[in-house]
Amino acid sequence: MKLLRDVWLVFGRQILLMYRTPVWIAFGVSQPIFYLLLYAPLLKPALAPLGAVTQADAYRVFVPGLLVLMAIFGGLFTGFSLLAELRAGIIERARVTPVSRLALLLGRSLRDVVSLLIQALIVTILAIPFGLIVHLGNLLLAYLLLGLLALTASTVSYGVSLLIRSEAALAPVMNTVAMPLAMLSGVMLPMAFAPAWLRHIAAYNPFAWSVDGIRALFSGHAADYFPVWKSLGLTAVLAAIAAVWAARLFARNVR
Repeated sequence: MKLLRDVWLVFGRQILLMYRTPVWIAFGVSQPIFYLLLYAPLLKPALAPLGAVTQADAYRVFVPGLLVLMAIFGGLFTGFSLLAELRAGIIERARVTPVSRLALLLGRSLRDVVSLLIQALIVTILAIPFGLIVHLGNLLLAYLLLGLLALTASTVSYGVSLLIRSEAALAPVMNTVAMPLAMLSGVMLPMAFAPAWLRHIAAYNPFAWSVDGIRALFSGHAADYFPVWKSLGLTAVLAAIAAVWAARLFARNVR
């Protein structure tokens, strides 16, 4: 019970800080909007072999990939904020309070999840005029999967930042990790277009599972489509493992 209260306190403070600087949400959603408006309209001919006969079909394929792309780059780069707080002494002051170290981590990660979901909602709403239609239940399930993915990426980023302790080193490390994860997820084009050897590698990429699951949900195949439940279960397990790993690093490094 105390842990939940501590997480809520840290989360509330982080949300307040995010509310005071909404420009970060605007900057975070600006690039996905450019992809949505300037890149997605080119996809209908490319996706015709997969049955895309209308622009709406293309958006049902592209928007889920775009949301996962936001989770990859938005989540894996959150460690920079933790390093800034460490340097400013914010974490140093927080550690003398009775708030648990796990709450200090989870409160920040949940803030990152909320930030991503706000951006995802904006992107989804902007795609509606292009013909995107998603059942509300499927959309909420897709956002749950996206939130778990963001939680995984965020906690991993915090853990790696505690190990590296340098923005100059963190940037190339995260770029080196994020780029192949995104490319092997089929975020721009489905992995069905890839050669067999590339599809075999992508089968071990948790972000690719999420792309398949969210695309299934956007297509209305939640009940009978195995990738939905596979991605939800595996991503929840990965999120728990990442949170435990990062929490142990946090407890060991923030004393």
